[in-house]
Amino acid sequence: MAERGFQVARVPGFAITAIIVFVALYLPIFTLVAYSFNASTSLAVWGGFSLDWYATAWENDQVKDATLRSLIIASFAAVISTTVATMAALGTTRRRAFKGQTLIYVMINQPLMVPEIVTAVALMIVFGLVKVWLTSIGMGGLTTGLGYLILAHSAFCIPFAYLPIRARLEGMDLTLETAAADLYATPWQTFRRVTLPLLAPGMIAGAMLAFVISLDDVVITEFVKSGGQDTLPTYMLGQMRRQLTPEINAVSTMLLGLTVVLLTAFFLLTRKKT
Repeated sequence: MAERGFQVARVPGFAITAIIVFVALYLPIFTLVAYSFNASTSLAVWGGFSLDWYATAWENDQVKDATLRSLIIASFAAVISTTVATMAALGTTRRRAFKGQTLIYVMINQPLMVPEIVTAVALMIVFGLVKVWLTSIGMGGLTTGLGYLILAHSAFCIPFAYLPIRARLEGMDLTLETAAADLYATPWQTFRRVTLPLLAPGMIAGAMLAFVISLDDVVITEFVKSGGQDTLPTYMLGQMRRQLTPEINAVSTMLLGLTVVLLTAFFLLTRKKT
């Protein structure tokens, strides 16, 4: 009789541990969603089912402004980071191994390994120096605006977009590209007609992942933003310091729903077809 390999699911206590972990992870989320439909003004006392807080959030100009700002920043960050990540992935996978390749991987994925607050402080210092320099040359009008937030989010999102794009490239067979070259296609024609269509699902997945990361970001935004540049997550954080109502639950639920939709689409695009 063949000896069975080690199965973690058979370890005593595994089932109860898994249940505890899932409850700890998802019970607060389910509670937040449930209480977003609370008719009461209390966060902890159920007062009946109501959609009033969703209507209140929809009519809140601050929520609308913060949401629009978040979508603009996330959209630009997704496009910029995906473009840079695509070029980086092509440069590190569509050629023979070279010296320093591992170092390049480390540099690209650096934001994933360094605590986010360190990246946020570093970006704040760099942008502060840039603003001082712009002011010194009489261009103080360029010291504000969403450009700094877009650049900060783009830099942070590059490794998140890079991972699915690189994974897609490594799973692509070079046969079609080689065949195109044998048929006298130029490198640009090969890329546009062969490589790019095959790479598109990975690029879309990377863009969606970067969009979600940017949309949910708080730490980098708090350190880089100027006055009046609250995104939806930082607006919600600010509300936590004031009087809380189920309106914040409604906003959180809508943001959660958008994130779930995008991550589901990301999963469907990146899963391997059998």
